[in-house]
Amino acid sequence: MMRTLLVRGMLAGLIAGVLATLFAYFFGEPSVETAIGLEGTAAHSHSSPEAHEHPPAGAEPEEEELVTRGVQSTVGLLTGVGLYGVAVGGLFSLAFAFVYGRLGTLRPRVTAALLTGGAFVVVFLVPFLKYPANPPAVGQAGTIGSRTSLYFGFVALSLLVAILAAAFGRKLADKLGAWRGGLLAAGGYVVLIAVAAALLPSIDEVPAEFPGSTLWTFRLASVGTQLVLWTVLGLTFGALVEKALARKEVARAIA
Repeated sequence: MMRTLLVRGMLAGLIAGVLATLFAYFFGEPSVETAIGLEGTAAHSHSSPEAHEHPPAGAEPEEEELVTRGVQSTVGLLTGVGLYGVAVGGLFSLAFAFVYGRLGTLRPRVTAALLTGGAFVVVFLVPFLKYPANPPAVGQAGTIGSRTSLYFGFVALSLLVAILAAAFGRKLADKLGAWRGGLLAAGGYVVLIAVAAALLPSIDEVPAEFPGSTLWTFRLASVGTQLVLWTVLGLTFGALVEKALARKEVARAIA
């Protein structure tokens, strides 16, 4: 059964990745193009005309692009988001296998929907609020490593705190009831993550001259892309796995 869940999770992730790519292409790429244009304009304005007309002796010629912008925004985008969707779908199926049956007598679709909503908040939304995505021309090249480490570290911390909160919430539910136990667990998660977010260093490298509308559009598109991916993943996986489990129950009843 685990193999069945894994295959369906990866298939649902692939479908979600394709739809998320379409959303990112139509709603995210325009702001990316604008940011790249601003970056090129800024770089050109900081260089002297003489440097372009008469490059210094011994200077290396500018390297040609290995991958054109057109490929990056189409095939490259589809490949990256598609592979991400497949990977997330596989991990999601493993998480579903672990929680299914432990949330009461919920249907597979409902379990998948609840798990998707929780994963979207814990894995993406909460880390995004602390370290939001930035378009090209925002951020310093020397801080890429530290920014990446802080972001993924916060993702891991958010996931760990959520797992601990869910475990304690289950124990509290046995004593106080499901509603009170769930509220206390959610409140504990919020408090711990808020403290961690306050203690972790903030990153604000957005240039003062960068257009706020472009930044806002890019970040909104980033949230929308993730929302499309997780929503489609949850709905598709829930439908696929419910059919698979139903056939399994029928086969077991016949046997």
